[in-house]
Amino acid sequence: MLQLCYKQMVFEVERVRETALNWSRSTVNTCTLPRIALLGCLAAAPFAAQLANAQNLTLEGQTGGFITPTAYVVYTAKDKFFSHPAVGYHFVDASNVIGNIHTFSITEGFANRAEVGYTRSEHTEGNSALFSSLWHFAGMNIFNGKVVAIKDGQFGPWTPGIGAGFVVRTGDKFVSGALNQEFTGTLKSYTNQDLYVAGTKTWLHPPVPFLINLGWKATNASIYGIGGQATRFGGRLFGGLGIPLPAPFHTAIVPAIGFTQEPPQVKNLGAILVGGSAHIPTTMDYAIRVTQKENPHFAFDIGIGHVAGEIGQTPVLVGGVPVAIIPVNLEANHVFGMGLSLRY
Repeated sequence: MLQLCYKQMVFEVERVRETALNWSRSTVNTCTLPRIALLGCLAAAPFAAQLANAQNLTLEGQTGGFITPTAYVVYTAKDKFFSHPAVGYHFVDASNVIGNIHTFSITEGFANRAEVGYTRSEHTEGNSALFSSLWHFAGMNIFNGKVVAIKDGQFGPWTPGIGAGFVVRTGDKFVSGALNQEFTGTLKSYTNQDLYVAGTKTWLHPPVPFLINLGWKATNASIYGIGGQATRFGGRLFGGLGIPLPAPFHTAIVPAIGFTQEPPQVKNLGAILVGGSAHIPTTMDYAIRVTQKENPHFAFDIGIGHVAGEIGQTPVLVGGVPVAIIPVNLEANHVFGMGLSLRY
């Protein structure tokens, strides 16, 4: 049975590869390509084509887009159980208030069915004299794992891949920990988690190839832990949509959009806001990925993200008496990001 499934998987990969090559040859000289390019700019995703997904690591070290995991894992070669490791580096410039973020990831795959990884998230201080002290900490550790229950196309051409995974962040002192120190004199380090399921489908047929991803996670982290600890463990949606486009030098270009809903409140943050609640918007990223069309060993992402602007208002105290109300603006509505993933 395992041999039969394996032969079927090889057949499907070869069929998709041939379809992709035929599509790229046939569309260059037709009027279809401008329409696809337009759609790619308007509605794109943080993912490459099915043959190019294996080494693409997210900000937290999972296979997927810039911020969202997919139902794929790090590629393992034929007749092997362990993959070659995939490594990734991501940079996010939110220096006005939050500070810059550098992440360094390594992820190992197992038989094209599972993966585990570790990411070190390093942080540099922001430039706001009023609010950057909420992020004056070195960073945190991130551990992740994923299992693929159903592979993309396993039971027919329209069958999506289904995967489930977890993320654990330790040493998170951002926002919630900083405010706990402000209120009690004790700096608290939080641990927060995600448990998620994702469904992903890649379609490489004309006239419009696409990759769509949709998932649900239970989390108690705000903005991937960068925004602190959520007040409770709750369900949030994430996903994306994209159009892989053929490019010169045997590469593919994927305009990108991804989203993640955020928990509504952050632990300890309401105590300093007028009305006691913050406005944390959905996190978005708009990126372009460049990767190899066949047997990819690298992926490069560049784009902008929507994290948060004005999340509320806070009183200015003089001698314990409020004398003014000022906005709490994180100035992260248009942050720059880039990432590089490599598979050996």
